[in-house]
Amino acid sequence: MQRRERTRHLIELGGLVQKAGLVDLTDDDRATIYGALLELAGRARNDDAGDTLALWKRRGKRAFDAEEAAREGTA
Repeated sequence: MQRRERTRHLIELGGLVQKAGLVDLTDDDRATIYGALLELAGRARNDDAGDTLALWKRRGKRAFDAEEAAREGTA
């Protein structure tokens, strides 16, 4: 059961990479995607006030909300 949940979680995370446009932007170059993610993690770790994470959270929430609104508008 735990393995199945972990697999689902990892698939969902991969979906976020796709939704963010990183796969197309990098022409599906995994080294570039990984490097970009490492850069983001480094920036977040170096941000003492947590402003970066808060900004990313707001942007992500707005994107999810806009997606949901668009789905509801077409349903």
